[in-house]
Amino acid sequence: MPRLLGPRLTLLLWIFSRISSFDAALPSPQKCDEALSTPLPHNAFSSSSVFTSGYAPGYAKLNKRGGAGGWSPLDSDHYQWLQVDLGIRRQVTSVATQGRYSSSDWTTRYRLLYSDTGRNWKPYHQDGNIWAFTGNSNTESVVRHDLQHTIVARFVRFVPLDWSIEGRIGLRIEIYGCAYWSDVINFDGQGVISYRFKMKKMKILKDVISLKFKTSESEGVILHGEGQQGDYITLELRRARLLLQINLGSNQYGSILGHTSVTSGSLLDDHHWHSVVIERYRRNVNFTLDQHTQHFRTNGEFDHLDLDYELSFGGMPYSGKPITGGGKNFKGCMESINYNGENITDLARRKKLDVSSFRNLSFSCVDSHTFPVFFNATSFLQLPGRREHNMVSVGFQFRTWNPNGLLLFSPLADGLLELVLIEGRVSVHINVTQKKNTRIDVSSGSALSDGEWHDVRFLAKENSVMLTIDGDESSAVRTNTPIQITTGGSYHFGGYFQRTDVSPTQRAFQGCMQLIHVDDQLADLHAVEQGRTGTFENVSLDMCAIIDRCMPNHCEHGGRCTQTWDSFSCTCDGTGYVGATCHTSVYEQSCEAYKHLGKTSDAYWIDPDGSGSLGPFKVICNMTEDKVWTTVMNNLPPQTSVTGSSRERRTVLQLNYSASMEQVTAITDSAEYCEQHVAYACRTSRLLNTPEGIPYTWWVGRANEKHFYWGGSSPGIQKCACGIERNCTDPKYYCNCDADQKQWREDSGLLAYKDHLPVNQVAVGDTNRPSSEAKLTVGPLRCQGDRNYWNAASFNTPSSYLHFSTFQGEMSADISFYFKTSAPYGVFLENLGNSDFIRLELKSTTVVSFSFDVGNGPVELNVHSPTPLNDDQWHRVVAERNVKEAVLQLDQLHKETRPAPAQGHTRLELYSQLYVGAASGQRGFLGCIRALRMNGVTLDLEERAKVTPGVKPGCSGHCTSFGMYCRNGGKCVEKYNGYSCDCSSTAYDGPFCTKDIGGFFEAGTLVRYNFGPEAGSSSSSSSSSSSSQMVVEAASRESNLTREDLAFSFSTTSAPSLLVYVSSHTQDYMAVVLRQNGTLQLRYDLGGMKEPFVVDVDQRNLANGQPHTVNISRLERSVQVQLDHYPTVSYSLPDSSDTEFNLVKTLFLGKIFETGKIDPVLIEKYNTPGFVGCLSRVQFNSIAPLKAALRSHDPAPVSHLGKLVESNCGASPLTIPPMSAATDPWHVDGGPGFPFNEERVIPDAVNRNSAIIGGIIAVVIFTVLCTLVFLIRYMFRHKGTYHTNEAKGAESSESADAAIIGTEPPFTETIEESKKEWFI
Repeated sequence: MPRLLGPRLTLLLWIFSRISSFDAALPSPQKCDEALSTPLPHNAFSSSSVFTSGYAPGYAKLNKRGGAGGWSPLDSDHYQWLQVDLGIRRQVTSVATQGRYSSSDWTTRYRLLYSDTGRNWKPYHQDGNIWAFTGNSNTESVVRHDLQHTIVARFVRFVPLDWSIEGRIGLRIEIYGCAYWSDVINFDGQGVISYRFKMKKMKILKDVISLKFKTSESEGVILHGEGQQGDYITLELRRARLLLQINLGSNQYGSILGHTSVTSGSLLDDHHWHSVVIERYRRNVNFTLDQHTQHFRTNGEFDHLDLDYELSFGGMPYSGKPITGGGKNFKGCMESINYNGENITDLARRKKLDVSSFRNLSFSCVDSHTFPVFFNATSFLQLPGRREHNMVSVGFQFRTWNPNGLLLFSPLADGLLELVLIEGRVSVHINVTQKKNTRIDVSSGSALSDGEWHDVRFLAKENSVMLTIDGDESSAVRTNTPIQITTGGSYHFGGYFQRTDVSPTQRAFQGCMQLIHVDDQLADLHAVEQGRTGTFENVSLDMCAIIDRCMPNHCEHGGRCTQTWDSFSCTCDGTGYVGATCHTSVYEQSCEAYKHLGKTSDAYWIDPDGSGSLGPFKVICNMTEDKVWTTVMNNLPPQTSVTGSSRERRTVLQLNYSASMEQVTAITDSAEYCEQHVAYACRTSRLLNTPEGIPYTWWVGRANEKHFYWGGSSPGIQKCACGIERNCTDPKYYCNCDADQKQWREDSGLLAYKDHLPVNQVAVGDTNRPSSEAKLTVGPLRCQGDRNYWNAASFNTPSSYLHFSTFQGEMSADISFYFKTSAPYGVFLENLGNSDFIRLELKSTTVVSFSFDVGNGPVELNVHSPTPLNDDQWHRVVAERNVKEAVLQLDQLHKETRPAPAQGHTRLELYSQLYVGAASGQRGFLGCIRALRMNGVTLDLEERAKVTPGVKPGCSGHCTSFGMYCRNGGKCVEKYNGYSCDCSSTAYDGPFCTKDIGGFFEAGTLVRYNFGPEAGSSSSSSSSSSSSQMVVEAASRESNLTREDLAFSFSTTSAPSLLVYVSSHTQDYMAVVLRQNGTLQLRYDLGGMKEPFVVDVDQRNLANGQPHTVNISRLERSVQVQLDHYPTVSYSLPDSSDTEFNLVKTLFLGKIFETGKIDPVLIEKYNTPGFVGCLSRVQFNSIAPLKAALRSHDPAPVSHLGKLVESNCGASPLTIPPMSAATDPWHVDGGPGFPFNEERVIPDAVNRNSAIIGGIIAVVIFTVLCTLVFLIRYMFRHKGTYHTNEAKGAESSESADAAIIGTEPPFTETIEESKKEWFI
C-alpha cells in the first residue's frame, strides 16, 4: 500500500475539497434543525403495540399532552418499538425524548433504527458500536442528542431498552433535521452510464468524484475510465469491500510501476447507503468512505490522469480493455453522482448521457427482497416443518465473525439433527437411534467466519446426505450411509436452550441469517414477526446489525486485526510494537536512551518517534566515555572508481542508507552534532573547479538540494579542507584535485552541517579525459547526542506551568516522560474539553495517577511504588489510552491496566490548551520534567521555559539516578545534558568503567610503578593530564600502610612465576606468586618475623590457561583472600609481625627489577624467566598500574620493560551479568522482520584466543633463544671474585638502571657491603 502522507497533504486536499463544489446532496448553509415529527399526522406514527387507545403512537409528540400524554405499549419488554414515517427521505441530525405526561412512565435507554422503506432496518452506529442513547429520568424533562454523524432516512424507529422501575415504557419524541433531495438511478446489472468527455483525450490534473450507493451484491464495478497510454481509474466492489485502483503511468517498464491499489470498508453489501468521495490532486489522493478517509500517494512519476473518450458508471463499457480481466457490472442504486462539478445523475435524468445499455432505466431504488434475522448469544428462531417425513431439506444464508456457533438444530422423531459452525467449517451431525444407533458426520467449507454471506444447502433422505456450501456443487459433500430419518416437525435456527434428552453440541449463534428455506419453501418471516407462525426470542427481525470491528483498523503499525462478534484483538508479532492496539514501540528512541539503561556499544533498533508513523530501524551505537554516537551505514563501497563522466554527462552515484530518509532526518533533527566523511581521490580529475569556475562535481543532501562545498569546508564556501587550511598542493586552487595533476591526489574531510546531511547523491563530472580517474568514498552518517532525550524544564513555584497547543489524541493517546522531585504531590500535565479531560499527577509520595474521561464517566488508574517517589531521582511514567484499554506504567516495573467498556464513547475530545506543570485549581508540580513525548512528538520544554516565569530550562542532578551505572569504583560526573563516568582512578575503562584493561606479558616483560611523593616531581608540569595528577596524588598517600587492597585477574600456562610484587624502602614486601605446581601463594613480610608469612591460597593448578580473579585485602593483622567465585578465606598475621607496611616503594608486575635486599626465594624460584601470560584490571588501593602503563601519554611514575601488548585475555567473565532474553525488553528473537544485534561492534582489543596462541609461540621462541644464550655464555665465561645475582652480561646495575628504567627516584638508602644487584 502506498505510504501515508503527512499533514501538509491533508491540509492541501482539505482546502481543495472546500473550494470544489461537487455534491448536490450536501446540506444547505442553513442550520439543519427543523422539528420533523411534530407537524406529521397521527397515522405517520405506528408501534409494536398499544396499551389502550389513549396511549396510541400518534400522541407521542414532544411536549404534547393529547390522549394519555404519550405512547405506551401493551407489554413493557424488549420487543416494543415506536416508528415515525417522515413521508419522504429526510436528513436527521438530532433526536429528543420525553416521558409520558404526568405519569411514572418513561424510557431510560433506547436504540435508534432507520430505513428508507420501512424494511431492512439499520441501527445507528457510533464509536464502532450499535449505540444506546441515554433517555429520561422523569416525565417532563427533555433529553436531546445531536447525532455524531447525520443519517438520511424516511422511517425512524425508537426501540426502548430500559424504562422506569416504578412504571412502564412511556415515550414522547422529536426528530430534528431538514429536507434532503437527490437523483437516484437503479442499476440492473446490465446498464452502464457513459459520461463522454468534451475532448477525445483528457489530461486531468485534479479530480473530485463523489457518489452514494447501496447494493446487496458483493461484487460490481462502480466506475471505470482508461486511456490508451495505460492510465486508468477503477472503483469497484470486491468481496463487499471497496477497491480503488489508479494508474497515472510510469516511465520505467511501461505503466506497471504506476499501479496503485487501496481497499476501504467492508460489509458493503448490506443494502444501505454508503458515501464515497475521491479527491485527487496530482499524485496525492484522499479516499473517503462513510466519513473514514485514507490519504495516500500514487506510485509512478506522473501527475496527470490520461483518459480517452469517457468515464463509465455502473460497469465497464463493452469497448473497454479491462485491466483486471473485467468485473461484474454494478447491481443496486446510486445517487448524487458528481464528477468534477458535473451532476451525472441529473444529466442522465435529462437524457444528456448515453444510457442505451439499460433495458428499463429507473430513477427509483428497487427494494431488496431479503428479510434478514439478527441473532445474539441468547436468540433463537423456531420454524415449523413437515412432521414424520422421511426427508430433511433446509437452506439459508448466514454471516458471522465467530468461528463457532449453532446454525440449526432439529429434534428428530428418533434422534437429532444439527448444523454447527466449528472453526469456520459447517459440520452436520445426524444421530438416529431407531433399531440401531446410526451416526453421520459431514463437514464442508473453510474460513466461513469472515463476515461475508455464505449459502448453506442441506438435503437428507433415505440412504443419502448432501451438504453444499456457497452453491459449489463440485465440492458438495455426500455420503451414502444407510439411514432412516423421521422428521420431528420443528427447526431451531441460531440457538436451542431447552433442557431435553437430546441437545446440540453448541447452544447459540451470533450473526445474521436470511433466505431461510424449510422443506424447500421460503420461510414467511413477516408471518413470524406478526406471531402467525413459529416463535422467536431475542432476535431482531428485518435487520442485520453486524459490525466490522476491524474497519477502520484500530491495530496500528501493521498489526493484524482479528475479531469475534463482540470484540477485536491485534496481533503485533514482528511489528516492533506492543499493546492492545500495537501502539507502543518496544524500542528506545535513541542510542542515548540505550546508554542510560546501561547498554554498551552494539547494534540496536531505535524508534525516534515512538508511537509515531516512523517505523523502527537498526543503527550502530558507539558508547564512548563522554559521548554517544549513532551510525547509519550506506551502500557505497569505499574507493568507488568513476570514469567516463563529463560536465555534460555526469556520473550520478546514488547512496541508499540502512534507514529511510524520514528516519535519518529524525536522527539528525534531534542530534547535537552530525558528520559524514567524504573523500575524492583523483588523477587528472578536477573536483570543484576552484577558485571561480563552475564545479565539476557536487553532492545532493536530504532536501534534494545541490551543494558545492566539500568535506572540511562549510556551506556557501566553495572550497575543500585544504583551501580552508591553506595547505593545498597548488596554492592557486582551493582543492588538491583542482590542480589537475597526473599524480594521485585526494580531497577529504568531514561534512558537518547536519541540516544538509546525509549525502544522497554525488554527481561526478570530470573523468572522461585520457588517464583521468576518480575514486569516491562516502562514509556512514555519524550523529552524536539526543536533544529530545535531555529536553527538560525545572518548575520552581507551585503556580508555574508551561502551555502548549491542544493535545490531539482522539482514538489513541500515549504520554511518556521522566520526572524527579522532592515534593509530595503535584500535577504533571492536564488538558480539558467540555466534559472530557486527561490528567497525569503525583497524588502522593508513592502514587502516580492517570485519569481521563471520554464521555463514559471519569476513569482513574493508580500505580503504587514501594519506595517514595519524591527522592529527587529520575522516574519514568508511561501512560496510554486507546479504544481497548488504558495503561499506566511506572519505572518499567509497576503497571496497571484497565479495559475499556464494551459499549461506550471512545473519542477523546479536548479543546483547552495543554498545561504542563500545573493546572487551574490543581496542585502545582515542583521539580523537573524531562523528555515529555505525546503520541510520538517530543514537546520542547526548554524553549518554552526560556520565556516563562517560574520555569527554567534544563535540570541538574542526573547522577542521583544514573550514577549506579558507573561500575567498579567509577565516579559519576554531572553534565548539562546527562552524565559521564570518570574511570581514571579505576583499573577499568569504557563509558561505564566496565571494560577490562589488561596486557599480554612475554618472557622478561615487566611493569614497574614507583610510589612516593618524589615520583610526582617528574609529572607535575602544567602539561600533565588530570588523570596523571590524580594518580600521583593518590600515590603520595601510599607511604605507610595499615591496609592494602589488591585485585587483579590473570591467565597463564607457565609456572612458577611472579604475578605481583610490592617493595618498600625497608625490607617489607608483599608478593603474589604461582608455585611450581600452579597453585597460588601469598607472601607477606612486614618485619618482626624471621621468615615471611606465607599463605598457600588454594591447591588447584591455576596455570591452566583459564582466567582467574584474585582479591586480597589486609587490615592490620587480618588478611582476606578470595579466589575466583569461591568464598573469602580469612587469615591472620602472627602476633610477632608488624601491622604497618612501611615506606612503600615500588610495585612490579611480571618480574622484579630493582636493587636492595630482596627475599632470595622470590629471586631463585619465581623471577626467571618471569610471568608469561595475561594480566588484567590490576588495582592496588587507588592505583591502577597496568592501566597507567598502557594508557598514560604524559610523564607518569610508571614504565615497562619488554614488549607489552594490550589485551583482555586475562579478564574474567563480565563484570555485569548479561540480561537474559526473557527479561531483556530489547531482545527480539530472530526472524526476517527484526533480527536483533546481528551486527556487532568489534572492540579495539586483541582477540583472547589469538593472544593465548601468540603467547605460547612467544614462550617457545624465548625458551629456545635463552637456551642458546646460556650455552654460548657457558662456553666463554670468565672467572672473577665479584658476585652478583644479576643476569650474566650486565656490567653494572647503575648503567642498566639508567639505560632501561629512567624513572628510578634518587633517594638515599643504606646498602650492605655485600650489595647485590638484580637484573634478571
